[in-house]
Amino acid sequence: MRNETVAEIAGRRVVLMDSISLIAGGDAGAVIVCGSHGGLISGAFAALHPPHLVLFNDAGGGKCCAGTAAIAMLDARGIACAAISHDSARIGDAEDAWRHGRLSAVGEAAGRLGLAAGQSVRDAVEVASRT
Repeated sequence: MRNETVAEIAGRRVVLMDSISLIAGGDAGAVIVCGSHGGLISGAFAALHPPHLVLFNDAGGGKCCAGTAAIAMLDARGIACAAISHDSARIGDAEDAWRHGRLSAVGEAAGRLGLAAGQSVRDAVEVASRT
């Protein structure tokens, strides 16, 4: 499983993680592009070592928007979070999200960093890293 720093932008690490369960203390403050769905359990993992921004796959929405539930949960904790459209990137594949992903949902904290639905993952990461 991928857990790899692929860039540093404005002094902030950009980490590709196929699964958010790989998050560790050294990832706090990083920008994480993740292949995991954005459900509550994924948000709980991210909250353990709060990143500057975490991007999850929306998993097609799911029942009662389960695929993006982490956005509101992390917003309540002041952690920026957004979702990547499952139509643009494979679930569980952070590299595909990095190369081809487009945002489908953006939390309030992520919006304050300059993120918006429709933005490419690379553009979103670039903007958020400089904020």
